[in-house]
Amino acid sequence: MGPLHGIPVLVKDNINTGDRMLTTAGSLALADAPAPSDAFVVEKLRAAGALILGKANMSEWANFRGKHSVSGWSPRGGQCLNPYALDRTPCGSSSGSAVAVAANLCVVSIGTETDGSIVCPASMNCIVGLKPTLGLVSRAGIVPIAHSQDTAGPMGRTVRDVAILLNVLTGSDPHDPATKLAEGKVESDYTKFLDANALDGARIGVARKFFGSNAATDRVINGSLDVMKEMGATLVDPADLPSHGQYDASEREVLVYEFKADLNEYLKSRGNSVRVHSLVDVIAFNEQHRSEEMPYFEQEWMVEANSKGSLNEKAYLDSLNKNRRLSREEGIDATIKTHGLDAIVAPTSAPAWLTDFVNGDYDPGCCSQPAAVAGYPHVTVPAGFVAGLPVGISFFGSAWSEPTLLGFAYAFEQATLVRKPPRFLRSAEP
Repeated sequence: MGPLHGIPVLVKDNINTGDRMLTTAGSLALADAPAPSDAFVVEKLRAAGALILGKANMSEWANFRGKHSVSGWSPRGGQCLNPYALDRTPCGSSSGSAVAVAANLCVVSIGTETDGSIVCPASMNCIVGLKPTLGLVSRAGIVPIAHSQDTAGPMGRTVRDVAILLNVLTGSDPHDPATKLAEGKVESDYTKFLDANALDGARIGVARKFFGSNAATDRVINGSLDVMKEMGATLVDPADLPSHGQYDASEREVLVYEFKADLNEYLKSRGNSVRVHSLVDVIAFNEQHRSEEMPYFEQEWMVEANSKGSLNEKAYLDSLNKNRRLSREEGIDATIKTHGLDAIVAPTSAPAWLTDFVNGDYDPGCCSQPAAVAGYPHVTVPAGFVAGLPVGISFFGSAWSEPTLLGFAYAFEQATLVRKPPRFLRSAEP
């Protein structure tokens, strides 16, 4: 028997399963036939004995179709609902993966993140989500956005569940060269770092520039910081990243360039079993099926991506270098080195906003960008509630620091135990 023998798992609908289930990224364009084979992470799940119950709904194309998208909506699955307040967003794009865990539809799930798509839905659905270091988990067989930021990661109701699932997902894969970076850095058992006293003696930096979007959220997180101090942690407050907010445009530039190249490559792997074979085909399909595919928002990101050239162009290479410099050596690494930190902490996001099919998402901000762009690890854990809506707290740090971050998340979780199951209310209530 494997470590997940008999454990029911859901995987996001952009992760290939070589069975009768479809893999569509939420799009009807890929709903012709199943993928030809399992993604690497699905192979690992099956080998561990997991029962893959089905695919979790998601924001179509991982929220990279239109600039006014509605998180959690796809033409294939409809609108995914936040179980804490059914009229509010579950956040995206791993919305269904988070909701399924929160609502006890499965024990654990697999999500994917390019920037925020694991940690935001985890925070807004009161579960634990881990975005690993780029290369720790293979992306082979996963519908991509951008290879410089994409990764799959575990989602669960507890830090221990997430650590157990991470044990299964890691491993070298010749089909994803990024996993070679993880050689010698993968732990055999991440649960051994789950220490209820891990925060005692820890030095944690507070990224204050991620506060301020919601006063009630700030009060919850400030209370969480007090808990950490009581547990023996030294807080450096503030410990803001010197490059905060300086690479928004360059991140977008990299994503649109890589989306075109990476999606075209992925679609080749699906062969003639699907009707689209390139981004050009996807754009045309959306226009031809506008009533089903685009009833609420357009496909500006896809059109912009399609206008880009190759990954050898100077505009792309300059943006990629800028991203790495500002998020790594002048961002997370600089902050940790300057203040002698073990990790950085921030509110994951404000509470869930109302689902709005007219105007699209209202995004109050999330602390996901630095770790997402750097390719560094980020874990969110439930911290409390605002008017009945979950709020998460984030720990992120340097590359391959998953053991440290999971230890801090576990210690905080065990000291607070704030998670409550959802009540499936029509709207938020205290």
